[in-house]
Amino acid sequence: MALRVDLNSDMGEGFGPWKMGDDAAMLDIVTSANIACGFHAGDPVIMTETARLAAARGVAIGAHPGFMDLWGFGRRQIRGESPADIEKFIAYQIGALQATAALAGHRVTHVKAHGALSNMASVEADLALAIGRAIKAVDRDLIFVVMPATELARAGEALGLRCANEIFADRAYQDDGTLMPRKLPGSMIHDKDYAAARVVEMVTDGALRAASGRRIPVPVDTICVHSDSAEAVEMARAVKAALLAAGIAVRPMHED
Repeated sequence: MALRVDLNSDMGEGFGPWKMGDDAAMLDIVTSANIACGFHAGDPVIMTETARLAAARGVAIGAHPGFMDLWGFGRRQIRGESPADIEKFIAYQIGALQATAALAGHRVTHVKAHGALSNMASVEADLALAIGRAIKAVDRDLIFVVMPATELARAGEALGLRCANEIFADRAYQDDGTLMPRKLPGSMIHDKDYAAARVVEMVTDGALRAASGRRIPVPVDTICVHSDSAEAVEMARAVKAALLAAGIAVRPMHED
């Protein structure tokens, strides 16, 4: 069977008059968009407009919920929130995007946790299960985007959710399969040609490559290119071109 993957990017990450990333250009390249839901970024106007632009281009959309942390862009670890409250925060954000997407004539098909919340839930089972329970309660047919071989993936499987295993084109990995913290040198990949070749290798090999060179076998369903760097659009374009040149189909994750 021919290989196929989804190509996604995080979008709608502005707030009021403040904008981040060239979402319109990215939407011409990717097949899925993860839209900020107002906690780490985003607002009703931006959410609706991003969903509208995605619908016009045939791009699938998903909720991208995170910690309530506009000041830190959701990248700061917030302790003290119970798993039960995290569950409520996630449900709230999914519902907000479902409503604004409906207003824009689109529908939500997946959920991907953002930033520090995602990183924490990758290694903390109670947080991963809280996210999964919220998704299941709102709509059990939503796809749970997870980092493979982490607590997120295990929570999705335990709850019977459909999961999409995600790798990152522009981030380095640690030996346990989690992302290298952004504060460390080499955590971010800026060379688009290197990123594209690396992605093709990981998809065809069915394995992550840690910064140390360690091979970590994992399934790959979707690839993320972050939209908040200067080279984001060119990197996404290079990754997609390399996948297609390698005979790998690029389609939205919800299409079987």
